[in-house]
Amino acid sequence: MCGIIAAYAQRNVTPILLEGLHRMEYRGYDSAGVAVLDDDNQIQRQRALGKVAVLGEMLAKTPLESGIGIAHTRWATHGEPSERNAHPHNSRNQFSVVHNGIIENHDALRVTLQGEGYEFDSQTDTEVIAHLLHREVSKAGDYLTGIRNAIGHLHGAYAIAILNTEQPDRLVAFRKGSPLLVGLGVGEYFLASDTAALIPVTQEIIYLEDGDLVDVHAGEMQIEDSEGNAVKRAVKTSTLSVNSVDKGPYKHYMLKEIYEQPNAIRATLQDRISDTDLLLNGIGAIDTNLLARAKAIHIVACGTSYHAGMTAKYWFEEYTRTPCSVEIASEYRYRTVAVPEQTLYITLSQSGETADSLAALEEVKKHENYLGTLAICNVPESTLTREADATLLTHAGPEIGVASTKAFTTQLVALQLVALTMAKAKGTLGQKERAEIVLALQKSPVTMERLLMLDRTIEHLAEQFVEKDHAIFLGRGPMFPIALEGALKLKEISYIHAEGYPAGELKHGPLALVDNEVPVIAIAPNDNLLEKLKSNLEEVRTRGGQLFVITEEDTDIPPTDGLTLVKIPGCPEAIAPLLLTVPLQLLSYHVAVMRGTDVDQPRNLAKSVTVE
Repeated sequence: MCGIIAAYAQRNVTPILLEGLHRMEYRGYDSAGVAVLDDDNQIQRQRALGKVAVLGEMLAKTPLESGIGIAHTRWATHGEPSERNAHPHNSRNQFSVVHNGIIENHDALRVTLQGEGYEFDSQTDTEVIAHLLHREVSKAGDYLTGIRNAIGHLHGAYAIAILNTEQPDRLVAFRKGSPLLVGLGVGEYFLASDTAALIPVTQEIIYLEDGDLVDVHAGEMQIEDSEGNAVKRAVKTSTLSVNSVDKGPYKHYMLKEIYEQPNAIRATLQDRISDTDLLLNGIGAIDTNLLARAKAIHIVACGTSYHAGMTAKYWFEEYTRTPCSVEIASEYRYRTVAVPEQTLYITLSQSGETADSLAALEEVKKHENYLGTLAICNVPESTLTREADATLLTHAGPEIGVASTKAFTTQLVALQLVALTMAKAKGTLGQKERAEIVLALQKSPVTMERLLMLDRTIEHLAEQFVEKDHAIFLGRGPMFPIALEGALKLKEISYIHAEGYPAGELKHGPLALVDNEVPVIAIAPNDNLLEKLKSNLEEVRTRGGQLFVITEEDTDIPPTDGLTLVKIPGCPEAIAPLLLTVPLQLLSYHVAVMRGTDVDQPRNLAKSVTVE
């Protein structure tokens, strides 16, 4: 959620730090700051509430020049958004620290440190780290020993980067449960919590492992593992380019990413299907034999990824005849889970750094009945992909907008591939049936491109939502999770209260909300549940509800008063959830634009939720 960048170079690092902060803006934040050591080895710090641009204006008026520095974008957890709560945080003009994550025992540490004479200027848990470093390094006499002693007092998940006036040619960082990586230049070193922050200066990246400490000193770098042993970590070449995280001709990242979906789906499918069948024989360490043995499936995820998992439940149970349960990661990790023998565990995350999903995966390792763990993720070398037994990458490319679009649709495609692969392994779906679904998947990018041609139609439709305060989304069968996802998108970026319901549940409560001020959006593919859904629509219409129905061209839903139809190209039932998502994304986008909200960085939200 927060963003760290730090630099050690033979040039002024302040422009590098500022550009890195700009490139992490999509993660969500409320304040930003930078600290460097000046020519007299003193800490010079600038902090600002609001956008990185505000910090940039301050630095333009009062430039900071140094070859070593740290910077941060903050998403408030402890203490209100304010300049004094912004990072970096200092201790006695000697230590300056930036931090991602949460220190769970910060209250007790604060009381102890205050009793020892340390004065606190902020409400944050981070300032505890700065004072703790000062105390422990002073006591230890040895710099790295003191840092490790300080870290030993911290409970929680965190990544930290440290400056010290007594060690002016030294940049130290540590990670535990929160992502941190090292960028390599020619005699230069850069630290960041996000690859995007480093792309302007390097594509040579080291992804640190949990417990790693990085010590950049006198122009050299050393990495120590959690036991204090010097280790070498693999250097990866990032495939990101500077242009890949730019908006291009689009007004917002979200719109760009909606339009990137056909090609993202092509990338997800590439080398995984032929014209008539799957090319996958298992996924990495999870081979065909293991899939054939699976007696149950648990899918665990958060937010939009949870909705993808809910959709996939229908596919797994239909194609493989295997019981499938779907759970929110933050609930799974805090309850006693009954795990049937030979259960396959599937976890989903766009970033691969979602705190609750990572913690849930850690819990899974305590259960003997799981036969394997599979991560479906968009980011190679993320923590999730390293911790799972096997990974299926979605290859969606960078997703910058907080409201997930192409990550969601590519997750649906990946889950469909896993369900088909398991069905093939178990022999529960014939070759002809598989071929029909594979052909539908293969054609889905072209159909989606036709769907995007409805953009202007949906933009006009969005005008009817601008003044509304509430909305209801309805779906049946696998369209129910798509209704949930449509409601989530609308509330995320337009701030309209929206809820998704199974259409058959209308009479069990939601119908009480229906009047001419609450638009009802129904997702109505031409499937075996269409006639049932028509009855639900009539329940809404006869009570004066304002109905908007997204349906296929060949359905026989007649236009009538109080009912607006959005007709989309016909699509096979197996991929209807994938395609019918797109009009809902466009609707949410245009409503948000018309309401004047911040589409890419909605209030109070962050792209990568790396804290609990």
